[in-house]
Amino acid sequence: MANITAAQVNELRKLTGAGMMDCKKALVEANGDFDLAIENLRKKGQKVAANRADRESTEGAAIAVVNADNTLGAVITLNCETDFVAKNEDFIKLATDFATLALQFDKKEDFLAAPFENITVAEKLIEQTGVIGEKIEIGTFEKLEGTFIGSYIHAGNKIATIVALSNSVEGAEEAARNVAMQAAAMNPIALNEEGVASDIIEKEIEIAKDQLRQEGKPEAMLDNIAKGKLNRFFKDNTLVNQDYIKENKMSVAQYVDSISKGLTVVGFKRASVVG
Repeated sequence: MANITAAQVNELRKLTGAGMMDCKKALVEANGDFDLAIENLRKKGQKVAANRADRESTEGAAIAVVNADNTLGAVITLNCETDFVAKNEDFIKLATDFATLALQFDKKEDFLAAPFENITVAEKLIEQTGVIGEKIEIGTFEKLEGTFIGSYIHAGNKIATIVALSNSVEGAEEAARNVAMQAAAMNPIALNEEGVASDIIEKEIEIAKDQLRQEGKPEAMLDNIAKGKLNRFFKDNTLVNQDYIKENKMSVAQYVDSISKGLTVVGFKRASVVG
């Protein structure tokens, strides 16, 4: 049997992130062969992943990243089972590294198949499941392209957002961050009225009409009054129409226009982890 040194154990730990005892055991079983030891640790991860497949990974870290010229953004969640793991610095770093890699891919399945530290992202998730002992997976995976992209990550990494503005102007970075903060705090369902699904609109109209009937309003008046309530729904639930949280005398659209005449919000993505 090979004589396993502390330096070898420490090196394997740096390569895999596994605990010292797990690394020593893997090296002993592999008779000092590093490649075989790494393979043993991955097999352990596969076993843990299989055993925990039915667990709920409702905790984790939400991360938003933007490329160097602010034309591309990605927002992901790296999910786990407990808040204890979600707050771990190594876990947050892994989530950030994943988000940075996600900038290169449009589809989640392509991202999962992408190379990461000499294995694929999917294999890294399995490996870390073995290291951490919890179900680890990618939840949200969103991309956004535009003339100017800004981002915001809420304290504690529970919510992350990216926002696209129509132009790269002076003040765009601060404006995009402020709007991204708005999206994080107010959780709009769409950018504007056009982005709200038709079934949601129909449901809101029916709810409004039912309320009006209960109030004794004449049937002939229901459509017009319901439209007014629908406009209020749009104001409360679509990003550009919401009251701007830092100055509620103007809407988000008006705030952005005040930064530079004609500047608009053209898109946003939001990811959250709520345990």
